[in-house]
Amino acid sequence: MGMNLRSLFSLFSSDLAIDLGTANTLVYARGKGIVLNEPSIVAINKVTGEIEAVGREAKEMLGRTPGNIVAIRPLKDGVIADFKVTEKMLNNFIQKAHNRKMFVHPRIVIGVPSEITQVEKRAVQDSAMRAKASEVYLVEQAMMAAIGAGLPITEPSGSMIVDIGGGTTDIAVISLSGIVYSRSVRVAGNEMDEAITAYLKRKYNMLVGERTAEHIKMELGSAYPLEKPLTMEIKGRHLLEGIPRTITIDDSEIRDALSECVATIVNAIRVALERTPPELSADISDRGIVVTGGGALLKNLDKRIREETGLPVSIAEDPLACVVLGTGRMLVDFDLLKRVAIE
Repeated sequence: MGMNLRSLFSLFSSDLAIDLGTANTLVYARGKGIVLNEPSIVAINKVTGEIEAVGREAKEMLGRTPGNIVAIRPLKDGVIADFKVTEKMLNNFIQKAHNRKMFVHPRIVIGVPSEITQVEKRAVQDSAMRAKASEVYLVEQAMMAAIGAGLPITEPSGSMIVDIGGGTTDIAVISLSGIVYSRSVRVAGNEMDEAITAYLKRKYNMLVGERTAEHIKMELGSAYPLEKPLTMEIKGRHLLEGIPRTITIDDSEIRDALSECVATIVNAIRVALERTPPELSADISDRGIVVTGGGALLKNLDKRIREETGLPVSIAEDPLACVVLGTGRMLVDFDLLKRVAIE
């Protein structure tokens, strides 16, 4: 009988796993899977202080808002830059995930970057508690990405994961459900967009908005020469003439623009390999490196890492969802959660 009651209880359980990302926030509901995947952006009316839009609607407004509405990204480099706004955003996403049921007090597990400070941890916890969570657990994104990517993290063999998000790239070597080495560098997707913006400004005197830069990165961006060259027409504002202009750029230019960001990530991987205990290095050279996060979609990134490390490299199946799927596993595997939760 006990079991039936429990399964009935878990049907109503409103536990959530959240990947609170700099670029996107994903929410996973126990028993339902991913119920929300939206940009981490909030549009606020400066006059009234009211929230005009959150998530996808707010992103549409980026760079297009009238003076009294500002689009804010409350997270920077994987951590909370604006407490009040983060809290409102979390609250909004939690309500959306629960179809606006106001009375739920879910247990919430949240993935955070590995080099987050005590203050930043408190900020994430407080935001979730104020958004009506009954309990909050923090877990490391890299570890969750490894679980979400299907790596055998509980075994006594080494796995290396590289999770390239919007604000941070988290690199971790994992064995026996523990992190043997972890490092977080604040160079990831957003930095790449900024590098593209800076490059176009320098080379063509052309200003493009952040959405355009992101689009260029997705269409043309690469970390290693492509088999067939790509070109793209882009529209922006010419700095000297002050009028809209269209130029054609190709993949080699954007590869140039991104070269510093990519080099930083590759170097961090190299350092991680140097700091890994020899027994685990042997495992990694067999199993290779697994790349997750939006950055995993950068063309030929796997080739570039393979070139520079000589190790096998694979891209996770659904790289953007790995962290939230791994975090979702924590909702049903409470023993593992206790082992991996950050104090």
